[in-house]
Amino acid sequence: MIDLWFVIIAFLWTGYFVLEGFDFGVGLLAPLLSRNAAEQRQSLQTIGPVWDGNEVWLITAVGAMFAAFPAWYAGVFSAFYLQVTLILVGLIVRGVGLEWRGKVNDPRWCDLGIMVGSGLAAFLWGAVFADLLFDSAPAAVLGGAFTLAVCALHGAVFLTLKTTGPVRRRARTAALVASAVVIPVAVFALSNLGTFPALAAMAALAAATALIWRRREGWAFAATAAAIVLTTLAVFMELRVSPLPGLTLAEAASGPYTLTMLSWIGLIALPFVLVYQGWTYWVFRKRVQVAPI
Repeated sequence: MIDLWFVIIAFLWTGYFVLEGFDFGVGLLAPLLSRNAAEQRQSLQTIGPVWDGNEVWLITAVGAMFAAFPAWYAGVFSAFYLQVTLILVGLIVRGVGLEWRGKVNDPRWCDLGIMVGSGLAAFLWGAVFADLLFDSAPAAVLGGAFTLAVCALHGAVFLTLKTTGPVRRRARTAALVASAVVIPVAVFALSNLGTFPALAAMAALAAATALIWRRREGWAFAATAAAIVLTTLAVFMELRVSPLPGLTLAEAASGPYTLTMLSWIGLIALPFVLVYQGWTYWVFRKRVQVAPI
């Protein structure tokens, strides 16, 4: 039961980083790829129907950690109190910007909030997990730079799939630039892990670059998603040994009764979440065009 819930939590974090990764990237890149208000709105509309649903994965992952591994939850969130607080500030600023930009006369502050909030959260999540693994400030900075670059690449490729016209062309260029940055950063960041999933993640990022160059954006998006999945897998393989220094997974876990009750709740609730998210992406699957303001 302990191993099952560790795998479930790893799955929830993986889903969060894959889905939120591209909307972090879109929020970060939208002001850079848009030349007017209509193009900015076109870029942000690609994530408008899904960004808040993507954050459900974060809430579920953190809630599952609290219920299944309370000692792990308490240790992580007390050790990284400042970083987690800044992440929450970034997510709130970003969310307010996305909700308010259509309701104010001058949305420039909203666009700045979306950009800064997306970048701050993307960087700090990588820094927190890298620091958790290596307990080192340089590793934390490298981990943050890696997640920031991967989110930018993932978001740029997503924009090539979801937009038309000039924004799509600029997004392809941005994806090539981001891939030129992310690969050397990945070599330094992931080589510290040294496991097969980490090496496979580097290969997936290289494949994504080649696929973008050949204009196979759908496969490129699958490759960047695979890179995030493999990176998260590599991180949780390390955490499986010791989720915190001096703490084993068994010591961090709740009792058998709590884990059994959680399993029944998860068995009932998780399929609804997956079906709802799949339905949302299916409904909003078409490309977004520039609309007159």
